[in-house]
Amino acid sequence: MTTLCIANNRTEEMVGDPTGAMPLELRYAGCGAQRMLWWAEDGDVLVLPWGPDPEYLAYVTGLTGVRADSLTFVVPPPGDQGDQVLTADRLVDPGFLAELGRALDGRTVDRVLAVSPNGAAAELAAALGVAHAMPGLDFAAQGGNALVNSKAGFRALAAGAGVPIPPGRVAGSPAEVEAAVEHLLGQGHSVMLKVEYQVGGRGNEILARDERVEAVGAERVVPLPDRAAVAAYVAERWSWLTAGRGQRVVVERYFPDCAPLYAEFAISDKAVVLSGCGEMVMRPVVVGEITPPVTPDAGAWAELVQLGARLGESLRVIGYRGTVSADAVLTPKGEIYFHETNGRLTGSSHLHDVFRGRLLREEHRGSRHLLELAGLKVPSFAEAVAETGAAGLAFDRQRGTGVLFSSDFGPADGSVMYCAVAESPEAARTLETALLALFA
Repeated sequence: MTTLCIANNRTEEMVGDPTGAMPLELRYAGCGAQRMLWWAEDGDVLVLPWGPDPEYLAYVTGLTGVRADSLTFVVPPPGDQGDQVLTADRLVDPGFLAELGRALDGRTVDRVLAVSPNGAAAELAAALGVAHAMPGLDFAAQGGNALVNSKAGFRALAAGAGVPIPPGRVAGSPAEVEAAVEHLLGQGHSVMLKVEYQVGGRGNEILARDERVEAVGAERVVPLPDRAAVAAYVAERWSWLTAGRGQRVVVERYFPDCAPLYAEFAISDKAVVLSGCGEMVMRPVVVGEITPPVTPDAGAWAELVQLGARLGESLRVIGYRGTVSADAVLTPKGEIYFHETNGRLTGSSHLHDVFRGRLLREEHRGSRHLLELAGLKVPSFAEAVAETGAAGLAFDRQRGTGVLFSSDFGPADGSVMYCAVAESPEAARTLETALLALFA
């Protein structure tokens, strides 16, 4: 049996119009796409934006136990936006389809696993004659993934399911945005504005009047002393807020000093099954997480899972299949508000599916904390692996503790994403401190 893995990170359903992305941003996305290697099994075929780095491939397969020489990699020619990410035009290239067809010839494909199970992935599966292996293909083929990832569509889904969301509304015109912002500011609340399609807080801005807040979950805080300032802001930022393509804008109350949480699920024809929960680290947008989360008590954690599962069931009923993350905040008063769903393999999925599910021994899975963060500058990926091993910090399967390097962002900025696995949050932080000292 063979899985066809499609590393289509940063699709339109995730970030809107990708043509506006900076080259470095696309390079980051392409590096993140290489994380698909963690899901590979012997004999799988992987479609990547570019061929895997040999050192990273050897590292991943050395931990997963997959025979690297059993994997087949197919890379399509560059598209209109180059070769950094798997844009839709790259996936329909005739020469690429022919090469991929030859790679699959004689194999039984029992699963199509895409980072983003979108229309382009569905079209590719159908063209190769493996539509049966992609659950939810009919939903995806009709643009369903855009619905699941829309921050505007989410509010309707959650409201209909009785899941709590921050006070606010979806607005489609400058006048509607201005009125909604002024309504919340006039009540003494700060406001979060959200671009309909973006990831990691990069499409968010916080607006404030009298309340002093820090930018958490957004890149900046904009002071707006009166309604005239609100109108001027909306007029100036309208193209950005709508991504220059008439998208809707989410206007909602911003709750400061919250714990940003998520519950991730696998949705199949028959069930919505919890994969795991985590607490995101914001600086000021998301740079990592710790799983399980450390802030919520047992009651809040149970509520997070229960309400997240309700959202997942709503998506299951309309036809979505695959991974979904339901993101929420826990306020200082103990209230939980959900603010989006992400229908894709997320930046957390490998922690639950692979690190906890495949790398940890069964007896360790319920007693290990995983702290993952981006941005550690290293001489090279190979040297990071070697020096960590020499220092006795590398992940050890027998103990179920140590440092894993989940992503290699060396081609973008010379950094890696690391994951400290330990028996407690405190032990994970201690392990992180030792790692950072190693590369100081």
